[in-house]
Amino acid sequence: MSRHIQVTFDAHDPRALSSFWRDVLGYVHPGPPGVDLPEDADPLAAWDDFLAQVGVPEEQRNTRSAIEDPHGHGPRLFFQQVPEDKVAKNRVHLDVRAAPGLQGEERMAALEVECDRLVALGATRVRRYEPAPPMSAGFIVMTDPEGNEFCLD
Repeated sequence: MSRHIQVTFDAHDPRALSSFWRDVLGYVHPGPPGVDLPEDADPLAAWDDFLAQVGVPEEQRNTRSAIEDPHGHGPRLFFQQVPEDKVAKNRVHLDVRAAPGLQGEERMAALEVECDRLVALGATRVRRYEPAPPMSAGFIVMTDPEGNEFCLD
């Protein structure tokens, strides 16, 4: 039997980092428990209201955040606040499949377009690896706003 997983990120600013990854992956912030949100409602504002109503002090309202695949296929991503800085290369990273089915220059052009979009969201481009068939179709290494490495693949 396969298992469902949640990927957890340590973060200084869980809300900002979850918003970045929401936009990268096309995920959504779920609403608070027991709250039915209208389709156009801002789930982060709903969380602010919910946390205030249940007595969470304002300085503790950005200690965690989560995003989910709106179609229920991908893993849930959870972001938890930690005081320490990231000091080394992460041992696990995400590969964002931005050019499925494409090869060669068409693939790399699609990755470049996505790279530009993610840089505008706050990512940093690290380096590009050219296709080297048959073992690599080419990819771009990037970091998120808090320095976590990931690849556009």
